[in-house]
Amino acid sequence: MPLKTFIICSLLLLSVDLHAGEPAFEEKARIAIADYASALKSALTEAMQTGGPQKAVQVCHTEAPEIAARLSQQHDLTISRTSLKPRNTANAPDDWERGVLQNFEQRHADGESIDSLTAKTESGSQMRLMKAIPTGEICLTCHGENVAPELQSLIDKHYPDDQATGFSVDDIRGAFSITER
Repeated sequence: MPLKTFIICSLLLLSVDLHAGEPAFEEKARIAIADYASALKSALTEAMQTGGPQKAVQVCHTEAPEIAARLSQQHDLTISRTSLKPRNTANAPDDWERGVLQNFEQRHADGESIDSLTAKTESGSQMRLMKAIPTGEICLTCHGENVAPELQSLIDKHYPDDQATGFSVDDIRGAFSITER
């Protein structure tokens, strides 16, 4: 084997060995999404049980960004949520996310289960993945068509540009969005 070929093969093998213990981006992103969804659901469930929807709004306003930041650090990814109808303008989709969300809506309208709606892309050296978030019955308290006036007033206080109402069960509420750092 010529020396140049041997060196290239050795470097490739070394590169593979260096990354052998690291999960692939997609697996890493799915684990991060599961962790984020679990932590957020736990915080919201506790808030609903101890203080009702008003406390849940506070969790979304203060704790959800903290959970995302903590898990982003822990997983060495950027973890966020986005929606075509965001409550928080900081969570508005970028162009790629908007296109994916629109694609999710079409796929869901064509009969695909929300649980299976994922998309990934690679832009240069950066990988991205999104997974749709279904609207559950409990979500309608704050995101449905008939939000109680006192709750809507609190939501408006924290989110004056809120667009995240009018949902029904099994609508796509939005998506988890993961970006490789």
